Amino acid sequence: MRILITNDDGINAPGLVVAERIAAEIAGPEGEVWVISPESERSGASHAISYTVGMRMHEIGERRYSIDGFPADCALVGIHRILRDAPPDLLISGVNRGHNVAEDVIYSGTVGAAMEGALSGIPSIAMSQFYSKDGPADLFASSRAMGVEVLRKVLKMPFRGSAFYNINFPALPPEEVLGIQVCPQGLRADATFDVMDYLAPNGRTYQFLRHGTRNSSAPEGSDANLCYHGWVTVTPLHAQMTDMDLLEDARAALG
Repeated sequence: MRILITNDDGINAPGLVVAERIAAEIAGPEGEVWVISPESERSGASHAISYTVGMRMHEIGERRYSIDGFPADCALVGIHRILRDAPPDLLISGVNRGHNVAEDVIYSGTVGAAMEGALSGIPSIAMSQFYSKDGPADLFASSRAMGVEVLRKVLKMPFRGSAFYNINFPALPPEEVLGIQVCPQGLRADATFDVMDYLAPNGRTYQFLRHGTRNSSAPEGSDANLCYHGWVTVTPLHAQMTDMDLLEDARAALG
């Protein structure tokens, strides 16, 4: 199996090392693992691409590249440039430092790269690790220990059209994880971001976004709520964004 890995935390991120170890075991001794990652952190980049500017690609090791672009760029360069003549059998995006559940999915560069892989016809999976101040000292404890098992289970699930899977690991030691659940994305009742004022040393005031997890406000049985309570969550997502429930009502309103 040939596996392409990318992320949005950058080429030096510890979660990328976790993903490489997982991929190496999944690929097997005869397989190949390729890493193509942004040269610096691109969290919150969503599905951005470098459409109006050029990119620079750097080969920094065997089957290992960094790109001064976005996560979705890395997927595109990997599939349509570096591995053009031998496409990957699987794309893994992650393991992200911080979960990508609920509205996070909209902002996530990790999810954006997996979606780009799916749009290119490659089975794709986003992997993210929730962490908290009360969690284990090793932030990636559960994904490191359970990643191979979970990934093998997900690879047995159907991949159709532009569908891909979003996996989130809870902030627990692996022995305390409750199990694995397939579940829907769930939107939180409370706001995802706060806007904070910050007075810089130069006397100027800047505004920064601060993420408020508030996963307990998400519906029961949803990714945010289940991961918060200790489950590994698996959510099938796709790029088709049409609200089918509203389609006929919108046509009727148009008259």
